[in-house]
This record gives sequence, structure tokens and C-alpha cells, in this order.
Amino acid sequence: MKILYLDCFSGISGDMTIGALLDAGGDFSHLQKELQKLPLQDEYELKVHKIVKNGITSTKFDVILKNGKHVHSRHGHSKHIHKHSRDHDHKHHHHDEHDHPGHTHHHRSYRDIVKMIQEADLSEKVKSIALRIFKKIGEAEGCIHGVPLGDVHFHEVGAVDSIIDIVGTAILIEELDIDDIKSAPVPTGSGKIHIDHGIYPVPAPATLEILRGVPIAQSDLKAELTTPTGAAFAAVLANEFCDLPSMKVMKVGYGAGTKTFPDHPNVLRIILGEQA
Repeated sequence: MKILYLDCFSGISGDMTIGALLDAGGDFSHLQKELQKLPLQDEYELKVHKIVKNGITSTKFDVILKNGKHVHSRHGHSKHIHKHSRDHDHKHHHHDEHDHPGHTHHHRSYRDIVKMIQEADLSEKVKSIALRIFKKIGEAEGCIHGVPLGDVHFHEVGAVDSIIDIVGTAILIEELDIDDIKSAPVPTGSGKIHIDHGIYPVPAPATLEILRGVPIAQSDLKAELTTPTGAAFAAVLANEFCDLPSMKVMKVGYGAGTKTFPDHPNVLRIILGEQA
């Protein structure tokens, strides 16, 4: 049985996860081909490159929107998700993307995204993984905003980025033939972050809601280490939270985060192995 262990000592996000899966042997060409089955190919480009984070060579994965926004190169990795009834210029829930004067923004509802994934020519396994993750995020956002799951809307930028990260991760999990996923306790970071509602403590409200029932690791780093997407990966995909389990290690992958810390490699390490 093939095990994937999420060694998230520096937190976890969508782009870090895809970077780590590619670094551990995932096929970028296969990822691109499968993602083209979604009706989004005119909206984004993918970029993958090697980068050294505090001495560790890792893979950096970026989604570049064709309207000029370089999604993963901003402050963190999180997505805009908010109540549809609130105006775009205020009351955004999350904190990665900022308003871009002069751009017209559109929204995708949770229902729209579910329909898109269900109608795509993807495998049933990929669809199931992606839909479970989106549901986890949508339920948390609905809880925070006090709206039903179906009324949760994703801001244009965050929606594309989230879809690529989540469906892309599902594609690579299937490609790498992973049978079981385990994770270390999840560090969220510490300190405070600026979102459109104001100044909030880390973890952000949606991240904390998603991590209900998940062991959280203490961290002294003054930064947001885990995003809602990353939290949902851990909460939905991991069957156990533990130290490194017994296994015959086959591959190790490092996915780079956007932030750089002076004395801490900001990478997600994944370990693929056979059950010992």
C-alpha cells in the first residue's frame, strides 16, 4: 500500500501541495492535460520552476491569470470567498488577493464550481476528491458568513486559483497511485494578518473553522502558514495525524511557499512510501 505523508512543518497551502507532488514525481504534462478538461484554459497559465528555500531545492508552482494577475506570488496563498450579496469593494473574507482598481470582477458560486467539476471529463476519483475539498471550504465559509453552502460565492481570482489547486492536487494524487494519506499536526503560524474586514489573528477564521477536529501544531513564526485550501487538504484527505509512520521511503518532494523566512525553510515536505 502506497502512503503519502504530509510533513507540514511550515504549514500547507494549495500551491505548496502541488509543488511537492510534482517534486516527488508527479507529471506536469499530465497535470496540464487533465486540467484542460475544465472550461478555464483561456483564463490562466501554469508556471513551475525550481527554487532554493533556505538551502532546500524545492518546486514552486504558480497560477498566472491571463488578465495579468500572478496569483501565488502575492502575500500568501489564500483565496477570496465571500457572501454574494456583499459588494466586491468591501466585506471580502480572505486575504491573499487585493482589489485591483480598473478591473471588473466576477464571481463563481459554489454551485457553479460543483457543476463545472461534475461535468468535466475527469475520473470519478478526481471528481470525488475535489468535490469533498470544495465542500469543506464552502461549509466553513458559509459558517463564518452565516449563509447556506449554496450561497457561498468565490471571487473571480480566488475561484480560478482554488479550482486549479484543488483539482490539480486530486489529479496528482490519482496519478501517483496513493492509497493512504497521513499528516503531521498542522501549524497555522501566529501573529495577525490584514484582511478586508480588518486586522485578524492567525489562523484566519475560515482556516480555523476548517481545522475543527484536526491537531494544530504550535508555531512561533509571525506569519500565516496554513491557508484555507491547505487546511482543507489536511482535514479532508488525511486519515491520521501522527509522526512519520513506519514505511519504506520511495520518494520525497518539496513544494515551495511564497514567503521566505530568515531561519526557516518555507516548504511542504511530502514523503511517499510503501507500508512497512
